[in-house]
Amino acid sequence: MADDHLPPAERDPSPQDWAWLADEIAVRGGLTDAMVAIDGPSGAGKSTFAAQLVRALAERGRASVLVSTDDYATWDDPASWWPELVHDVIRAYERRHDYFYRPRVWVDGRPEVGPEVWMRWQPILIVEGVTSARRCTADRFTHRFWIDGPPAADRLRRTVQRDGEAERDHLARWQDFEEGWFAVDDTRARCRVLG
Repeated sequence: MADDHLPPAERDPSPQDWAWLADEIAVRGGLTDAMVAIDGPSGAGKSTFAAQLVRALAERGRASVLVSTDDYATWDDPASWWPELVHDVIRAYERRHDYFYRPRVWVDGRPEVGPEVWMRWQPILIVEGVTSARRCTADRFTHRFWIDGPPAADRLRRTVQRDGEAERDHLARWQDFEEGWFAVDDTRARCRVLG
């Protein structure tokens, strides 16, 4: 992968570290026409890093599109929606077409398929979120990044702060799901570990 020269993270990165790393990848990471996956457990910092990468690319005049697996995943369906994302987003990107997808919206605590979101094709597609670098389509991504983040208890605390105390049980079950998923899928082994 083009980003192999980047130094491994030796500690839990701060937002400033993410900004620096995003700048390094934008400058030297080989992102021209590229599909990027940013994977790792919940609360690790994937969304923060993805936003920093989009910003760093934009500052260099390099257009990108960010799609989150959170737009598809639900508490009851954490992973089987992937063919929909492949059909709606990844195949269209590979054909260099504009595309639309229908993110989930939450109504009274229940997910529903939302309205269409149209996306213009851009040279860089970033798919961020749990399961984004999954085995079945990993070879389609030119870059696969993994973020470990802090220990599970700290990550749970982060996600509860972000999503609210009412979601604690869902988030704890989600952590159980992703731990099993990553063990079976061996996702981390296919990715450049950033921290």
